[in-house]
Amino acid sequence: MSLPRTLQPRAFGALNSIGLWTLFWRCVSRFLKEAVETIGGPMVSGGLFLGVFAVAYTPGTILEGGLLPVTFVAPGIIIFALAHSAFEFGAVPLLYDKLEGMIGDIVSAPLSAGEMMLGYVLGAAVVGLIVGCAVFLTLTPFAGFSFAAPQISLLFAILTAVLFGLIGVLAGLWADRWEHYAATDTFMILPLGFLSGAFFPTTSLPDLAAMAIRLNPVFYLVDGFRYGLIGKSESNLLVGFLVLVGVITFLAWLCARLFRLGYKIKA
Repeated sequence: MSLPRTLQPRAFGALNSIGLWTLFWRCVSRFLKEAVETIGGPMVSGGLFLGVFAVAYTPGTILEGGLLPVTFVAPGIIIFALAHSAFEFGAVPLLYDKLEGMIGDIVSAPLSAGEMMLGYVLGAAVVGLIVGCAVFLTLTPFAGFSFAAPQISLLFAILTAVLFGLIGVLAGLWADRWEHYAATDTFMILPLGFLSGAFFPTTSLPDLAAMAIRLNPVFYLVDGFRYGLIGKSESNLLVGFLVLVGVITFLAWLCARLFRLGYKIKA
């Protein structure tokens, strides 16, 4: 005897869109509940960073290409805030779920490894973009952007959000306690950001140091985003784009693979 229609099990297609949306929104809603801190904090710190750089340079200083220091530095501050928020909200929700024992609900849900990965990563990426927009609106009145190619800036902002969302999720999978998350933030994310050319032109560095910085994929994120706002870059944008797509593709595969294996999320 067949079951009544109302009791039939729900059928899912190739993509469980309802489950994916639920996981995604669960991650974003955590961020929105603390919007004063999660959005207001980066806006204030971004303004303070710009103010520090404005007074650190000698009045009247002009950088290579005829740029004011604040105009050059502001895109780096925006990308740094975006990247750090995407990392934080990729790692923190996943680590919290693990430590509080709620990860079992995610693992037992009808979600594939790819859908779990997408839910956490897309949530982190959207959070990063929201923070990036907030800091962008804060700094724009003082930065003097020419908006040479805003679509390029948007593209590299999205790449930044996805890349650091993936890094955050990988950190959340690896970490067993909050100290592990803090160590990743301190010893990987901060060096990647500060040694990326976000706050200084690499053309002013010795050749060896400039070459080393170009091995950092974050350099290409900052350079592409900056080009869209001021029309000047220090590298080939196509090369940077291809490098970033390659890194993102590898990290997405690794992340999905770890979810499929149940790495540190299954007993």
